Amino acid sequence: METTEQKMLLNIRQANTDDLLDRITAFRAGLEAEAIDMIETELRRRSVTANQIADHQAKCERDCVFYPDGTAKMCSQCRKPAVCETWAWHRLLWIIPLFPRWTCFCEIHRPTVPAAAK
Repeated sequence: METTEQKMLLNIRQANTDDLLDRITAFRAGLEAEAIDMIETELRRRSVTANQIADHQAKCERDCVFYPDGTAKMCSQCRKPAVCETWAWHRLLWIIPLFPRWTCFCEIHRPTVPAAAK
């Protein structure tokens, strides 16, 4: 049987570098100290420099939307840090709009504003 630490290490090793950078910067406030150490070790193993981490941190601080505790909000469509919050339709089977709700989006899933609405 795998221990929690082994499962966490396996998850970290399977994650791509961008995901680890997001975890160690945008979502750092929600991580345990042990997880932070494991992610930093894995990033060093992948030859990610402290400057690259600092640059990613600065980008997150500039662009991301945060909870009061300092943790970045997560995109409603994926696991990336959210860069905007807006009203969006909650849909049944991803098709039928049911009701509007406050939703977070990352840079990739951010809704576009039609040219006529600008």
